[in-house]
Amino acid sequence: MTADALLSVDGVTVSFGGKRALSDVDLQVRAGEVTGLIGPNGAGKTTLFNVITGLLAPTRGRVLLDGRDVSRLETHRRARLGIARTFQRLELFTDLTVRDNLRVAAEIRNTWRGFPRLGLRGRSGFERHARIDAADEADRVLDLVGLTDLADVPVSELPTGTARVVELGRALMIRPRVLLLDEPASGQTDEETRAFEALVRRLVHDDGLTVLLIEHDMDLVMDVCDRIYVLDFGEVIAVGSPEAVRADGRVRDAYLGSSS
Repeated sequence: MTADALLSVDGVTVSFGGKRALSDVDLQVRAGEVTGLIGPNGAGKTTLFNVITGLLAPTRGRVLLDGRDVSRLETHRRARLGIARTFQRLELFTDLTVRDNLRVAAEIRNTWRGFPRLGLRGRSGFERHARIDAADEADRVLDLVGLTDLADVPVSELPTGTARVVELGRALMIRPRVLLLDEPASGQTDEETRAFEALVRRLVHDDGLTVLLIEHDMDLVMDVCDRIYVLDFGEVIAVGSPEAVRADGRVRDAYLGSSS
């Protein structure tokens, strides 16, 4: 783990029966950056997200947040410490309005009690642990992500691209330090994706958020990421800047297109 790594994955292996979904994966997410995680379908990207958030126990290996081993913590305890995520398949309360989807997250956050501070503290709007006013916080986040005008619209009436912004807003309601985004551009128009990119940049550079991004939109990945990891058949085959990853022959062969 490097000194500026906020989130680290150390030698994570996941096996399902005799098949390895992840094999000795190391990954470091630096504070205040967007780290990309790309690879073909079935490469193990979402499996790694599930390990990081506690939905799946690795066969071996560790997950560390700010140097602390959180591998044995339940999902909700990792969320308390500042790990939030969105999902490849939308997980929203479709019968509720946009505002109420966010307020639910705030109310859940306010039920958290008795966990240590651990010195973990974000910048600006991302300090944690104090009880928050659900209505006020929802209004703040709605404004932050540009959904104020849609606050009272039922989620069931929204197009997929807009619903993904709602899911992002809901994740922000716990005031995370690390946000895991699983294919957030899926279902978005080009215009929506560019707006989403601008929002992510603002959250990172203005509010001190740290992001780990799974995405198949390579324009988005190359534009917004500071560093990229490439998975193929459960193994990391390349790590580097967007320029280095784009030029890597193994990556082009496995994912971006043949180098020949």
